Amino acid sequence: MLPNYRVTPPPMYFCLPAELTDYSQLVAEYIEFCGRIRYFGGVIAIITLYFIIHSIRLQGMIRIYSSEFFEFLQYFPCIAIIGARQCGKTTLAKIVGKDWPYFDLEKLADRNLIAKDPDLFFAMNSNHIVIDESQELPALFPALRVAIDADRGTNGRFILTGSSSPELLTSISESLAGRIAVIHLSPLGYCEIHEPTQPLLAKLLSESASLDRLEAELKPRGTLQDAHQYWLRGGYPEPWLKNSPRFWQLWMDNYFDTYVTRDVSRHFPRLDLIRYKQLIGSLAQLSGSVINYSDMARNLDTTQKTIKEYLQIAHGTFLWRNIPAFTPQSLKRLVKHPKGYLRDSGILHYLLRTTSLDQLLTHPQMGRSWESMVTEQILRQFDMIGEKVEPSYWRTCAGAEVDLVLQGRFGLVPIEIKHTQSLRAKELQGLRNFMDEFKCPYGLVIHNDTRITRIDKDILGIPFCWM
Repeated sequence: MLPNYRVTPPPMYFCLPAELTDYSQLVAEYIEFCGRIRYFGGVIAIITLYFIIHSIRLQGMIRIYSSEFFEFLQYFPCIAIIGARQCGKTTLAKIVGKDWPYFDLEKLADRNLIAKDPDLFFAMNSNHIVIDESQELPALFPALRVAIDADRGTNGRFILTGSSSPELLTSISESLAGRIAVIHLSPLGYCEIHEPTQPLLAKLLSESASLDRLEAELKPRGTLQDAHQYWLRGGYPEPWLKNSPRFWQLWMDNYFDTYVTRDVSRHFPRLDLIRYKQLIGSLAQLSGSVINYSDMARNLDTTQKTIKEYLQIAHGTFLWRNIPAFTPQSLKRLVKHPKGYLRDSGILHYLLRTTSLDQLLTHPQMGRSWESMVTEQILRQFDMIGEKVEPSYWRTCAGAEVDLVLQGRFGLVPIEIKHTQSLRAKELQGLRNFMDEFKCPYGLVIHNDTRITRIDKDILGIPFCWM
């Protein structure tokens, strides 16, 4: 329930897409919403209705995002959308900032216009501005802070996008602290491609749902074949829109070359690009495994310090995700090295030269690839609903392990990830050990069964297609 005070109605940020023809559910949810919320200062704009379903259409694809985006527009002067290249940041910014002046800092004319006198630019463009690829002009941020502070009471004024770079993250944390909200946008999640387009598992976990409620409310989306096609191809929007295996291959060739030769070399000019490419190639073989820095340094003939710096670059540019070890106070000896994986399964399979499901299902990396993809999908769901969660993994020196441990406001939830349909009891011993030691109310197993099953009284098996 919104607080009982006067607020200004939001502007018309979105228009309903022409492709959306079934309004019945939309209207029903709108009526229910209006019955639950007292909204003062005028009528509720259509934007409110649109945020009810937490999604927008991007070139025919549905993107899910959290209601937190609406709150950001209401409560912050500036919003930054950051993420990997080609994941949909610009398209989202243009839809959010519909009819707003748009400036692309990768265009020389736009960059020169702002760089010549940033203070003057913001004096003349003080409201409803979209600035794309903001990391290209670090001098932008001090001037933006001055412009925001000149009218601190007005929110929803600026939208920035950017791929991660040291300058961007430093500028956001130092120049715009308290003035900006950040949305982390990823490539398409499985739940954005197949109905129902809601991040069901993360939503229920964030509400501390019981196993009974999980069992009752999780619904299937797509088929087993759909899930495997997504796993093979990854989630970048353009290859999905073109829907061509040949285009996928060409797009991946160009994406990887552009990532290394332009993005990384521009933001890290002293980087040894040849060695960094070698590192990325080795990460395809290590994706989903515990990282041993000394082994990697020895294989690449470099130092552990360099390996750690390169992995941090890969993590900061959204190519790689570091997953720390779960290390609470415990009498057991635990593995404390981080685990990591390439965040998009399509990029992983491109680097492994795996182009068909038959190749993938017989590949030595198959199990780790599946585990990494499922882990990423779960974490993306939490990003979609704006719920903060701390992921980790747990492994003892004796070999007991849990693939993913989620820690958030909802408590502690251990998750085991399997590609198979059937499970043997000993495969879940690590999950049981963790639950007993840390008093978890339940544990989850994500697998490829055809239905949700109670594996034990406090362990629920959930098919990936039902998340």
